[in-house]
Amino acid sequence: MLGFSAMERKAGPRTGDGASENPIARFLAAQGTMILDGGLATELEARGHDLDDELWSARLLAEDPEAIRQVHLDDLAAGADCIVSASYQATIEGFQRRGRSESEAIELLLASVRLANEARDAFWSDGAHRRGRLRPLVAASVGPYGAALADGSEYTGDYDLDADGLVEFHRRRFALLAASGADLLACETIPCGAEARALARLLAAHPATWAWMTFSCRDGRSLRDGTDFAALVAELEALPNLAAVGVNCTAPEHVADLVRRADGITARPIVVYPNSGETYDVAARRWLPATAPTDFAAAARTWQALGARLVGGCCRVGPREIAAMRRALLPPCG
Repeated sequence: MLGFSAMERKAGPRTGDGASENPIARFLAAQGTMILDGGLATELEARGHDLDDELWSARLLAEDPEAIRQVHLDDLAAGADCIVSASYQATIEGFQRRGRSESEAIELLLASVRLANEARDAFWSDGAHRRGRLRPLVAASVGPYGAALADGSEYTGDYDLDADGLVEFHRRRFALLAASGADLLACETIPCGAEARALARLLAAHPATWAWMTFSCRDGRSLRDGTDFAALVAELEALPNLAAVGVNCTAPEHVADLVRRADGITARPIVVYPNSGETYDVAARRWLPATAPTDFAAAARTWQALGARLVGGCCRVGPREIAAMRRALLPPCG
């Protein structure tokens, strides 16, 4: 069970009294399905940026923020209704290990959301982009503990911290991103039950903040650490400010089964943004090709038919695939 502490219960009611309407609700009411963006870091790599670094895409927050802004703009032009900030692997401790002061580290973390907001606002300032579209959202990425370790453990969930330790790891960054000006948080690529419960406790302590929670799964039934996906989805249903729940950074062939398991268990919108189907070799630090390429337009139609309402992509899925999914799932803009 979630096991909210007395202090966390006092932080605010769990009835959703402090939260406004779920920010994704207007998209679902107007168009039935919401299109998410693609994998930011792997798109940056595809454009020639060397991200072989413990900060991954977060390194460019200081070195080349314009590159991040451009990927956001290209995802929006491809049809994304929501872009996710470059904070997945950004932590105060990680920046400090690279010689940044605490205040500089906090500024870089918050810059990830500012860049996304600026890109969204620039896109929306063009009247041609408003035809047939709602003003896109910005989600602040809350990446897993394993991403901060930069050792590939987000693909296993084999952590050296329990749920209490994970609450403490995430607490400060979670609070900063919750107050960053993003429309909601994206608690993503969660590989284990302990981390899901830790993030749920923090979300309960921020009742005015909406967040989706998505898990990295090893098959059509379980998270990376073996936690039963459906049971965890049912457990999280108690959170009033859970905007959506589902999977990301999971092989496309597992998504249909996972959507089937979530559908009927949760009243929340189901969100899916799988990777390309390629496998990342942590030791070799390279991508291994998929056995067969995924037709994302066809796959997205299947996921939508099964009940997914937020659809996008993760690693190695770029603007081209996002555009194909939008064409497949929604009528033309304008």
